[in-house]
Amino acid sequence: MNQQDMRNRLKKTEWILRIKGILSGAVPVIIMGLILFISAGTVNWPMAWFILGVLFISTTFVTLFCDPDLIVERTNKQKGGKDWDNRLLKVMNLTGFLTLLVAGLDMRYDMNGEIPDSIFFIAITIFLFSYCFLSWAILKNPFFSLIVRIQDERDHHVIISGPYQIVRHPGYLGLFLITLTQPLILGSLLAIIPGVITGVLLILRTSIEDDTLFTELNGYCDYAQNVRYRLFPCAW
Repeated sequence: MNQQDMRNRLKKTEWILRIKGILSGAVPVIIMGLILFISAGTVNWPMAWFILGVLFISTTFVTLFCDPDLIVERTNKQKGGKDWDNRLLKVMNLTGFLTLLVAGLDMRYDMNGEIPDSIFFIAITIFLFSYCFLSWAILKNPFFSLIVRIQDERDHHVIISGPYQIVRHPGYLGLFLITLTQPLILGSLLAIIPGVITGVLLILRTSIEDDTLFTELNGYCDYAQNVRYRLFPCAW
């Protein structure tokens, strides 16, 4: 096999991997859609389609342009995850799905008043910005795993470029803002309650993960001296 054939084979393998990543990313979109539309009793819900569409487009874009090794990391079950993180993720997934369920029931039974237009459009602006910020963080960080673990087999090291110059956990900042604005876009004040709980749990995960990186990731202490804030610029 000559070098050209080798490159073509590697390129084909990479595209198969990216397609696998896109299909894997579609699974949570489908699950979220089922929760939203079944609880709402209708698929005629433009803002639900908007949220699902943004999630799918963002996931697809990241999958097409990220490091191929990151797709493997995020689509295969990995060893070395922290027990505390596994437990916390289960609770966060539950409260996240509860946010969608409450929003759907609110849509069906109209359990609270309408969101003011000004707040609605601010929420959409922050929501879209947050997905862009989250995508930027993933594209810049080839170690952006779904679980907290030190990836020694991949020469895990500190990333200091892009949004990681602003805060130490930019991906979590994006997720935090998405979590809080999503209920407003869906038009549900009641859904803010589980949304806020999810946000608090995300802050807790950020804190514990940050301590873990201080202890286990070489160079993180020096990085933290240059980038002072963990999640919120100029605050924490």
